[in-house]
Amino acid sequence: MNIQFSQESMSEINRVIGHFPPIRKKSALLPVLHIVQKESGWLSPEVMDKVAEILEIKPIEVYEVATFYSMYHTKPVGKYVIEVCQTGPCMICGADKTIAYIETKLGIKVGETTADGLFTLKTVECLGACGYAPMFQIGEQYYENLTEEKIDDIIRHLSSNANNI
Repeated sequence: MNIQFSQESMSEINRVIGHFPPIRKKSALLPVLHIVQKESGWLSPEVMDKVAEILEIKPIEVYEVATFYSMYHTKPVGKYVIEVCQTGPCMICGADKTIAYIETKLGIKVGETTADGLFTLKTVECLGACGYAPMFQIGEQYYENLTEEKIDDIIRHLSSNANNI
């Protein structure tokens, strides 16, 4: 499979790489993964191999990073990725109940995507909002002090606006 990124993505990739000395192209790995994930939706092995080629590093170096950070998706995900914080403070404040409620509400388990392709449920480590637990993140948006009613409203809103985004 011959992976090609759009001209726009390649321009952005080259701009990012340009911030580093030529012998340190690997330093651009994290932002480059964000760029290609935005275009591809997820980081398939072929996409990661292409990133390795562009940065002139070994594919395993890309795989290690992509599988370490929860912000990268190494399998297809829904339009909205619900990332529920599951660290100590959030668990004390009910993250486990939040996760169980979302699983029931959406009919999926952690790591799965709804049949309509709208929602993927993930658990992640600390999102840095301990004082507002339980909480989750969707894209760049934080949703804090979650209750079942708030979760219902968020899911309803995203579902009704799915085709407008």
